[in-house]
Amino acid sequence: MRRCLNFNYTGRVKTFVPLLIVAAAQAQSWTPRPSGTTASLRGVSAVNAKVVWASGTGGTYLRSIDDGAIFPAAAVPGAEQLDFRGVWALDERTAYLLSSGEADKSRIYKTVDGGAHWTLQFTNPDAKGFFDAIAFWDARHGIVLGDPVDGRFVILTTSDGGEHWMRQPGPAALAKEGAFAASNSSLVVMGDREAWFASGGPDGARVFHSSDAGVSWTVASTPIRSDSASAGIFSLAFSDAKYGVAVGGDYSKPSDASHNIAVTNDGGASWLEPTGAHPGGYRSAVVFWKQLGVWITTGPSGSDISKDGGATWKQFDGGAYNALGMGWAVGPKGSVAKFNSLPIATGQR
Repeated sequence: MRRCLNFNYTGRVKTFVPLLIVAAAQAQSWTPRPSGTTASLRGVSAVNAKVVWASGTGGTYLRSIDDGAIFPAAAVPGAEQLDFRGVWALDERTAYLLSSGEADKSRIYKTVDGGAHWTLQFTNPDAKGFFDAIAFWDARHGIVLGDPVDGRFVILTTSDGGEHWMRQPGPAALAKEGAFAASNSSLVVMGDREAWFASGGPDGARVFHSSDAGVSWTVASTPIRSDSASAGIFSLAFSDAKYGVAVGGDYSKPSDASHNIAVTNDGGASWLEPTGAHPGGYRSAVVFWKQLGVWITTGPSGSDISKDGGATWKQFDGGAYNALGMGWAVGPKGSVAKFNSLPIATGQR
């Protein structure tokens, strides 16, 4: 668009010494890394502990293969006027870039040599079209989400690594409903056929689910606010095929935390608003980090963490970021940061 299950995580280790009980807790923070660019970054894709890609305005992409020590920034030749809102990386050499914009400004590019060369795979043919997000189940099977055209969301799928993109019927949209291209996470996939995407706008804030790789869809309403064109769901994440978290709010009111989160434990068939502390404002991205058993969300007014399945949230950083990868955040003015969870000593004599 233009513009209760609990996961218990405990990191406590007790060490007994004379007259002192020390408990190991965790202090979370984002550690900035130099990016070499001032582009606004909205896409990030972490392949593993060493390899991470990012993307943004001015046809910009970044790649690090050394845990973020070096992030050389570059622009895709001929795409300098495009806004790469999405990146999906398969490994250190293979990645896709999705640009968002009206008509032919929405495109899909692919590299197989670490960005040395890029192939334009697809250009949006619809004058009113606008791509929002891209995701892949595996190296060959992928899906793209676009705003509604002629009353239906645009769904493109590929089964050959993007050599060919096929237009699916797409589910019907409400009159002013669309998706948000805020962080390449309004669309998520799991397994080899499951997919979900989220909407916003007046009467939006719905979640669509497909169990056949984007061919057919069901839809469910959520309690996330949808009282304006700038409100709705901006990001989805799932820990398994049943449990998921949706975040959003109103991006024109970045500090407003009202109705900005919902959770599901039935694969998206129904959604409830948690009664505990919400994230601290509008949030554009959310991820589940399996390694730590925690959920992390971010937006222009800060980042929050949940250790109880999204029931309660605590802000741990006040910086502005747009998008999350596993262990990474990117945002305005080329900002790139790595997540740290460091042990701290607490206790009493």
